[in-house]
Amino acid sequence: MARTRTALALATALVAGIGPLAPGGAAAATPPAAPATTAEVGTVVQEGGRLTVPAGTEGPVTLRLKVTLPAGVTGPVRAALALPVTAFPPAGPSPLRLAAALHSTCAVNGGAFAACAWDSPWVDGEDYPHPVRLKLPVAQAGSTLTYAVTIDTSSDQAWVGSLDAPVELADSTGAVVARGEAGLDFVLGTPEPNLVGALHARDKDGVLWRYEGTSRPDKPFKPRRKVGGGWNVYTAVVPVSATMSNGVGDLVARDRAGVLWYYKGTGNPAAPFAPRTKVGAGWNIYTALAGRLGGSLVARDRDGVLWVYERNYGSAAPFRPRVRVGAGWNVYNSLKGYAGGPLARDAAGVLWKYDETGSAGDPEGYPFRQRLRIGAGWNAYTAVAGTGDLGRRDYPDVVARDGAGRLWLYQGVIKAGALVPGPTRTYVGPGWNVYDLIF
Repeated sequence: MARTRTALALATALVAGIGPLAPGGAAAATPPAAPATTAEVGTVVQEGGRLTVPAGTEGPVTLRLKVTLPAGVTGPVRAALALPVTAFPPAGPSPLRLAAALHSTCAVNGGAFAACAWDSPWVDGEDYPHPVRLKLPVAQAGSTLTYAVTIDTSSDQAWVGSLDAPVELADSTGAVVARGEAGLDFVLGTPEPNLVGALHARDKDGVLWRYEGTSRPDKPFKPRRKVGGGWNVYTAVVPVSATMSNGVGDLVARDRAGVLWYYKGTGNPAAPFAPRTKVGAGWNIYTALAGRLGGSLVARDRDGVLWVYERNYGSAAPFRPRVRVGAGWNVYNSLKGYAGGPLARDAAGVLWKYDETGSAGDPEGYPFRQRLRIGAGWNAYTAVAGTGDLGRRDYPDVVARDGAGRLWLYQGVIKAGALVPGPTRTYVGPGWNVYDLIF
């Protein structure tokens, strides 16, 4: 029995590669193996230090890399730049979407730039350590290689933040022959026009002017551009969806006879509105009109009753029949559309926000929740208007003109779950009393 155990131990030891057993079952000493040799790995160095990548309309920036290969590397080498994103935001972003939002061209050793594509290896089922990767062009090995990579992306990718991006080169066998890192800092650049609000103002001659946003709160508007004349035929002009710098945004306008007209946004900033279409007559029964997010309209009659006209998409008639909201709205001397519901100013100058519920069965009433107090002192203003985002905060903003003609910007914030104008204002500039209507 002991002999059987000794034979089994000997066989096990040989398979394991630990040498034959000495008498008594102990492993016999064997000469030490020669130390394993590790292939030399070259370096990848980023030239010019960390690269700031503005996410927005600024255009591409160029990443430059210098590779030093160890002696003896020959043939084609392949390079890859990875983005080691460890967490994606919960709403929307994914490896596939991030890869699709990154646009690059690549050049090797001073050659011409050509398109190179980002991919998401995880989506393709690859066992790759990082979720997004850029494959650089194949190059023939030399003592040094240089790569130039342009990177451009949209403003909604600013969340990526700062990364130390691994760069690796491999030879034709797949062995890594050089490695290093590139420092990339994704920051919010200038947002695209479809994300930046615009403001319209009518002068006393009836000319309508357009102010497109810059996304800079300290200087929120570009120089004005003329939309056209003849707008003094209207007693009210109201946006029914957010007017943006890319020319999107619809209006309704009521003429002196009480006829309501609809102006559809064209998506062309140079000519932002299509020819008007008639909605209907009888709208002079209302003392205030205000738009709501999603294209609907609220209207207050002379008795103080508020009515809502829901948008009627896919129909020649832009609005559905009106629905009664409630009475008592004549306590307000101003109703202006903003985000999910109107801003209402009472006679004491207190501003209130009504936020939509989104449900006709909401126990707090349809279509608004209980009003939210914004603050006092708003009777200092002769005009108040809601706008799209003017300050890179992803929330719609509010502008207000005081009695001296100075314009102020209130950036939007979240308060008690509702979008409201924030508590602090930024001075925009003087001279806005040349306008009799701002929206």
